[in-house]
Amino acid sequence: MSGGKVLVAGVGNIFLGDDGFGVETVRRLSAHPLPDGVETVDVGVRGVDLAYRLLDGYPTAVLVDATCRGGAPGTVYLIEAAAEPLEAPVLDGHRMGPDAVLALLATLAAGTGGEPPGRVLVVGCEPASLEEGIGLSEPVAAAVEEAVHVVLRVVTEATQPERETTPC
Repeated sequence: MSGGKVLVAGVGNIFLGDDGFGVETVRRLSAHPLPDGVETVDVGVRGVDLAYRLLDGYPTAVLVDATCRGGAPGTVYLIEAAAEPLEAPVLDGHRMGPDAVLALLATLAAGTGGEPPGRVLVVGCEPASLEEGIGLSEPVAAAVEEAVHVVLRVVTEATQPERETTPC
C-alpha cells in the first residue's frame, strides 16, 4: 500500500443497540496515537455526509459498522469493499448504510469532480441485537477493542510509504 491520507468513519445509530458499534469503536480509537494523515470521524447515520467525505481525496477509507454476516455475535470482520459498481440505492437521508453510500460514489464523483478512495475496507462486527435501546450487547462491547486494533493495523499499513526494492 502507498502512504497517504486515510479516513476512518464510524457508522451507525447509537439508539439501536449494537448498531452503535462503529461510533463506539471510533470513539475508543481517538484514545490511541494515529499515524499522520489519518482522520477519524463519527458519521453516525449521516450517510450523505459520509458519501461526500469519501470524495475528498483519501486513497484509503475504513468504515466501521455493525455487519450482519451470519457469524456469532461479537465476531469482527475485515472486509474489502466490492470494486464493482453496486446497484443504485434509493436515496434516504435517514437510512443510508455503507453499501448505499459506496453505490453513490461514482455518481457523486461525476457530479462534483471529487475522487473516491482507491481502497475501501469495512471493519464490521456481528451484532447480537439491533433493537431500540442505547448500549452495546455484551459480546459486541467486548469486540470493540479488537476492532480498534484491526483499524490501527490497517491505518498503519495504509500510511506507510511503499518501499522500493533493489535487485541484489
